Formats: sequence, structure tokens, C-alpha cells
Amino acid sequence: MKESTVEARLVREVKKRGGLCYKFTSPGNPGVPDRIVILPGGITVYVELKTEIGRLAKIQKWQIEELRRRGAAVRVLKGMEQVMEFLGEVDKGEIRPA
Repeated sequence: MKESTVEARLVREVKKRGGLCYKFTSPGNPGVPDRIVILPGGITVYVELKTEIGRLAKIQKWQIEELRRRGAAVRVLKGMEQVMEFLGEVDKGEIRPA
């Protein structure tokens, strides 16, 4: 399955749950996560999406670590199954700030 298909599903499902799912681009800062998910209640999660076999580039690993060092919640979701598991956590109220 293409990453764009997985990303479109994440966006649609987050919006159904009352959240926002912004595309994250930061000119001059390559490797930032794909999406910023803002859930009801103000919980924010940076999400990097990959296909089931996709791998993080070195710069992506570095950016994720920099965000986490500053207390940000970051998730790497591989494929539709992990996106659906993440949404299940959202539904159960299990997503917490970092």
C-alpha cells in the first residue's frame, strides 16, 4: 500500500474524531515528521508515516530524537495496521502527552 493512501486515511480518521491533522513542512529542516496530529483536549503528536517496509532516513531519526529530547510525543507508524492501532488508542483515550 502506498504511503499517500495510509496518510489520507490517517487525516480522514483523525478529523472524524474531532482532531486536526496538519501536514508538517519546515523549509530548511529536512526530515521532520509528516503530520502534526492535534487531538481534542490539546494532545499533540508528531507522526511519521512509512509503508510496512519503509525505513527512517538518518535525518528523520535525528529530527525525531530532537523533538523527543524536548518533550514532544512522536510516533512512527508503518502501514495501515499501525495507523489503525494508533486510532484505536485515540478512541480509548490512551494517547498521552510525552
